[in-house]
Amino acid sequence: MASTEELDKVTNDTTDLTINDTKSVNTTAKTPTPAANTDTSNASDAAKTGGGTVKTLPKAFRENFKLFSKFGDTKSDGKSLTLSQSDKWMKQAKVIDGKKITTTDTGIYFKKFKSLKIGLSDYHKFIESLAKAKTVSEDDLIQKMADSGTPVSNSNAASAGQIQNTIDRLTDPSRYTGSSKQRFDESGKGKGIAGRKDVVEGAGYVQGYQNKNSYDKTH
Repeated sequence: MASTEELDKVTNDTTDLTINDTKSVNTTAKTPTPAANTDTSNASDAAKTGGGTVKTLPKAFRENFKLFSKFGDTKSDGKSLTLSQSDKWMKQAKVIDGKKITTTDTGIYFKKFKSLKIGLSDYHKFIESLAKAKTVSEDDLIQKMADSGTPVSNSNAASAGQIQNTIDRLTDPSRYTGSSKQRFDESGKGKGIAGRKDVVEGAGYVQGYQNKNSYDKTH
């Protein structure tokens, strides 16, 4: 039979093992587990931009979209544009050239959305379908429209040279015929009323005789 000392030693060893196992379990339980990556910023941005489609568009393009959507419509909130506003933008950006892409083409693909106005996400889809149908680069179309600048009205589109050419043409007396030719002198300066009609003088020598010095001109 085992002695009392041997039994005490076995009991102490068993107790030590139990304590060590307990410490190991506690240490494992306290060790923090790395949290899974829950960064949803990209998903949030994609949700805000309609599934990520709008997010790929250049900033200048998005800014021009707002400007052209308000062009000619003071009540517009800048979030959607019409076909006429789109055509205005594309003409200014040289996307519509009357050859490769025409207003007939834009009308066909714009009206597929069955709405008078479309938002930025749908407008991107419109450009995608237009570019695919006309076999042109979608990126090129978007870049041209991003570089188009702010809306310019037709009245402001004429250059200073064009305006001066128009003035020169309208004030060149050699281009006129008949009475219109008499309205300007040789330098192109207008003659005023003298160039439009004969001025009759009311002065005379005696009562009943008017238009002084006119007798010699008619006899």
